[in-house]
Amino acid sequence: MRNGMTIRTGIGGWTYPDWRGGTFYPEGLRQADELAYASQQVGAIEINGTFYRLQKPESFAKWRDETPEGFVFTLKGSRFVTNRRDLSEAGESVAKFVGQGIVELGDKLGPLLWQLAKTKRFDPDEIRAFLALLPTEQEGVPLRHAIEVGHESFACADFVDLAREASVAIVWSEDEGRAEIADRTADFAYLRCQKMRSECPTGYDEDGLDRIARICRSWAEGHAPQGLPHVGQRSESRDGGGDVFAFMINGAKERAPAAAMALAGKLRGS
Repeated sequence: MRNGMTIRTGIGGWTYPDWRGGTFYPEGLRQADELAYASQQVGAIEINGTFYRLQKPESFAKWRDETPEGFVFTLKGSRFVTNRRDLSEAGESVAKFVGQGIVELGDKLGPLLWQLAKTKRFDPDEIRAFLALLPTEQEGVPLRHAIEVGHESFACADFVDLAREASVAIVWSEDEGRAEIADRTADFAYLRCQKMRSECPTGYDEDGLDRIARICRSWAEGHAPQGLPHVGQRSESRDGGGDVFAFMINGAKERAPAAAMALAGKLRGS
């Protein structure tokens, strides 16, 4: 916690065989207890299963009750929304997604992540229409949205302007084949750090963790970090501090929990 905002470091999911047997989960921990354990070690979990299928309201309620106060889930948006030729036609699928029972998470519901295919090209009219389909609340529960793009055609001021008008965060994605866009367009920031290395016990070395920590602090405090690519006016990315979600999400996934905890340690020590 820093001046009313929160920086959360997290992982993708909690069911992963390579995290068992003492690597992350203690020896003998029941699989049924893995979420409760993981949520005590990191501040957020990005749920990937919601990308593939709808979940039951009872599942969201169970996850809510198994995790501590202050913990947050982010949900990857349905592939039936994002994997289509024309995103402007996704209204019915968006409604199904937000209506599946996500409100059961209550104040543990974090941003909804809409991940576009790396090959998806920017079309301003299509993206404007898609962003307009994303609701700001569901059954009285506020909704926040983040969009992860890939194709280099998105690296333009027009896209940044559309995202900012809709208050949708552009994901900072360190992933091969995805455009890197550092412009701030919402009152929170969303990072997906995907360059962990197996040979490094914490996924990233000290310099890498320090770099990510600096980005997190800068965005939380309303700055526009030096050295990152802004495709709009850099000045428009200042003074918009707020919550930050930083996920160690791919690459050497077996290192993700250690990476998230090491990053949290860096941030606590700042």
